[in-house]
Amino acid sequence: MKRGGRALPWVDAVAFARRAIEGSLADRAVGDVSARWVFFDRGLIDAAAALEHLAGEPAVESLGRVYRYNKRVFLASPWPEIYALDQERRHGLAEAVAEYNRLIDVYPSLGYDIHVLPKVSVAERANWILASLAR
Repeated sequence: MKRGGRALPWVDAVAFARRAIEGSLADRAVGDVSARWVFFDRGLIDAAAALEHLAGEPAVESLGRVYRYNKRVFLASPWPEIYALDQERRHGLAEAVAEYNRLIDVYPSLGYDIHVLPKVSVAERANWILASLAR
């Protein structure tokens, strides 16, 4: 946005998805493989699913089978009571729900186990994640 780029979801969503894939691959490349847990917010599979949805390119299968994450995936469902638009989030709740529903289908198709975060405070969600990882 600062540089006036066009690879923004509200300007060129396909270019944005492609840039998100590039960024996700770069994040994976520099991730600390010795760390016990590494968290990726909106990772490669999310971006591939978006590209596939928007452009019809078969990105999920080709990228999702090659670049693997931990089997446990934590998803936050759209939460109408706290959902808000801002400069970086310009898509409405209906679009967020549609994207969430796509991801609910995509991750299990690649062998991932989805864990939907409870609708509680940020601290409680963080504790819930840590407790589930300890199991």
